[in-house]
Amino acid sequence: MTSNNEHRARNFFQKGFHSLGEYERKAVDTILHRFSHAEADSTKLTIGQHLADKVASFGGSWTFIMLFAGFLVIWVILNSILLTTQEVFDPYPYILLNLFLSMIAALQAPIIMMSQNRQSVNDRKDAKEDFEVNLKSEMEILSLHEKMDDLRVQKWQELIEIQQDQIRMLTTMFQKHLDEEHGQGTKE
Repeated sequence: MTSNNEHRARNFFQKGFHSLGEYERKAVDTILHRFSHAEADSTKLTIGQHLADKVASFGGSWTFIMLFAGFLVIWVILNSILLTTQEVFDPYPYILLNLFLSMIAALQAPIIMMSQNRQSVNDRKDAKEDFEVNLKSEMEILSLHEKMDDLRVQKWQELIEIQQDQIRMLTTMFQKHLDEEHGQGTKE
């Protein structure tokens, strides 16, 4: 696992896992732990979950609403026309239709709730993935800040060295100028 951490750390920070700070090491371990669980959790849906998703997606669609409205209109018209001509199988208050509607509602509600529960599990997984992306981004930003600080320190050191070289050169030039003035002053 440590070699995997070492590899990931080098990918994230361009330096070894053991040279990371405690916060960065914990973040790499957390991300690796979650990635390994995410791969294990990506199992197939059960038949019940698949069926619940299908029923919920169809039950919440315009296709279902139009088909169901059409069925209700046909039921009412058929029973109303038959009511005038002969004995109907569901007279005017449409008690049988109400029974069917109640049964459909009683079955459809828990199925939709199962699908919503599954969706909330997916939303939690998505939130964890978003957190991991945000964490990695934060770690990348911290790494960039660290690199910028290192570059700034390096540039300051280079500037100080250049300034010291310039001071030495000016001192040498000034000393030569003084020596030349003293040399000319003693000759006169």
